[in-house]
Amino acid sequence: MSSGYLLTILIFTAMYISLALSLNILTGFAGQVSLGHAAFLGIGAYTSAILTARYEYPFWLAFLAAIIITGIIGTFLGLPSLRVRHDFLVLATMGINFVVVSIFKYVDFFGGAMGLVNIPAPTLFGITFRGGVPYLLLTAGYAAFTLLICWYLSKTWSGLAFQTIRNDEDAAASLGVNPARYKIYAFGISAALAGGVGSLYAHFLGSVFPDNFVFVESIGIMSMVIFGGIGTLRGPIIGAILLRLIPEWLRFIQDYRFTFYGALLVLMMLFQPMGLLGNESWLWRQLTRLFRATSKVKEEVQG
Repeated sequence: MSSGYLLTILIFTAMYISLALSLNILTGFAGQVSLGHAAFLGIGAYTSAILTARYEYPFWLAFLAAIIITGIIGTFLGLPSLRVRHDFLVLATMGINFVVVSIFKYVDFFGGAMGLVNIPAPTLFGITFRGGVPYLLLTAGYAAFTLLICWYLSKTWSGLAFQTIRNDEDAAASLGVNPARYKIYAFGISAALAGGVGSLYAHFLGSVFPDNFVFVESIGIMSMVIFGGIGTLRGPIIGAILLRLIPEWLRFIQDYRFTFYGALLVLMMLFQPMGLLGNESWLWRQLTRLFRATSKVKEEVQG
């Protein structure tokens, strides 16, 4: 495996860590199941691509615009969550994904099926990020920023409100928590963070096409969150890393790797529904037990 190819894999892995973490805010923290997250990725990508390639705005301004515009649209598209729950919300977010991709494909302003090309490489502080290590640092920095936002939310009143809504929406309302407000809040933050990834995605590839953001992409992002451990900070990170790298590790079995990959996901959901590192998963219990035993030994030695 060449160094350039390895760096490309790592760059995409960093992007998908950010995407999985952003979706975890909505689905893991607030309990709103969404299968349309790729639409927010696409909105951010197209926003940044149009502003830089067509109107020659600087990257940093297009990047901020992608975050803000996607956040606003995500907040608006979160309105169905106020009227539907569970299975119906899943269908509504699926529909959003199909509608957004259709707009990209059939509206000439967005380039239609031919997409948008000649998207310039990002330039910040006089440095042009054309891929390789510099771009990896850029995407890893954004992943760290997304993780920081998630950690902060988990420690605030908003995080507690999200958890209450996830566990029992009616009980949350009886305790004075406004479910509608926090659902919209979760949709907005989740979408905004995904929009930032979209900007980085577009400028790394140099072109974007409607098929980059189809429903299958949303399924992949959700799989990362569930596989790693939904509702935790560590889970989406581990899920994104493994589900981006496993297909690469399995290239030696060629086309059969996707069969093995799919079977692995099915077995995981059957025997470890809390995910690989979810709070109640077998592996996490073993790691916690090992950590406590190690800490106890250290205390005895120091004592």
